[in-house]
Amino acid sequence: MNETAGEILELVRTGRAATRSDLRRVTGMSRTAVVTRVDALLRAGLLVPGREEASAGGRPPGTLVFHAAAGAVLAVAVGRSRTQLAVLDLAGTELACSEAEHEVGAGPDAVMPRVVAGLRDLLAEVGAGDPPGARAVYGVGLSLPGSIDPVRGVSVDSPVVAGWDGVDLAPRLAEVTSAPLWVGNDADVLALSELLGHARDHTDLLVLKASTGLGLGIVAGGEVQRGHLGGAGEIGHTLVEPVDGLPCRCGARGCLETVAGGWALVAERAARGRGVDHVRELVALAVAGEAEARGMLRDSGRRLGEVLAVAVNLLNPSAVVVGGDMAGAYDTYVAGLRESVYARATALATRDLRFLPATHGDRAGVVGCGAMALDGALAPAAVDRRLEDAR
Repeated sequence: MNETAGEILELVRTGRAATRSDLRRVTGMSRTAVVTRVDALLRAGLLVPGREEASAGGRPPGTLVFHAAAGAVLAVAVGRSRTQLAVLDLAGTELACSEAEHEVGAGPDAVMPRVVAGLRDLLAEVGAGDPPGARAVYGVGLSLPGSIDPVRGVSVDSPVVAGWDGVDLAPRLAEVTSAPLWVGNDADVLALSELLGHARDHTDLLVLKASTGLGLGIVAGGEVQRGHLGGAGEIGHTLVEPVDGLPCRCGARGCLETVAGGWALVAERAARGRGVDHVRELVALAVAGEAEARGMLRDSGRRLGEVLAVAVNLLNPSAVVVGGDMAGAYDTYVAGLRESVYARATALATRDLRFLPATHGDRAGVVGCGAMALDGALAPAAVDRRLEDAR
């Protein structure tokens, strides 16, 4: 075997090797080859010397430690009405964060200048960025509602957030950083966050984002499944009956979102003369005990559960993780979900099924975006390119 420096870093970062001797044993490489690669990583600041281990004779071996403070990644979770920003170190620890409301469905011309300004402020706060600060920016993870082209890294079908389809967002971040950008679907990013949470105990999960819109992330065999065109999990735009052909924001009629999405609940509440501006306000009323709000959220969960039961039958997950704004009234909302899922899914599929709150709560979006950026930026090939460019 002849691992690259990037592959050597991966072995240390994931705990499979802690010393140069470990690396020689795991890779079968010569001492000289290992030392050369380790020295390159030490010079780049990605590895630092750790403590010395007990010696069985001769010079005690020194450990190698992944240096999470060597750099940072940026996380940008763009929602239908709110954008969350964060700076994280190379281990995924959040260093600084902020958020900003925007008009529902706002396009990139309105949202991205605020993102740029917000990221600048956060980078100044933690001492990172391009020009070089104490930390270099290694990458950016950005999530959007709707389908994402996994090759081009652009939105391809986001009818509920107009103006994003086909837009190359990297140039819009050039004022902040020249680091690579990775773009993901918001529900997939929520599922990515669970790789750092419930997926440690459950390798097969359905991860529900119940917010202004509805989306589903799929974790199978410990990996997020995005589908052929990145469109897996578009549960909110499944046509359901009977909904009297209600018009959906996507342009179709009869979508699940028209009776179960957060935006539809807000519209229904307005029609009753008891308006709220956002589903988060409805959730707050439910938590405070208002019967009408609780009933609306439970009914939303019940309607969603009717469709979710099909996914449970097909995929047989061990758990359903519930996140998004409506998860703020978790017990009420999940009561509706459970009612329909257990009534409609098979006894085998539900025998051991658990419902769980999102591990990272309201921060799941930026945690997942950070994980996406770290997966890309610390991939062996990416590390090797970075070392080559630094020569």
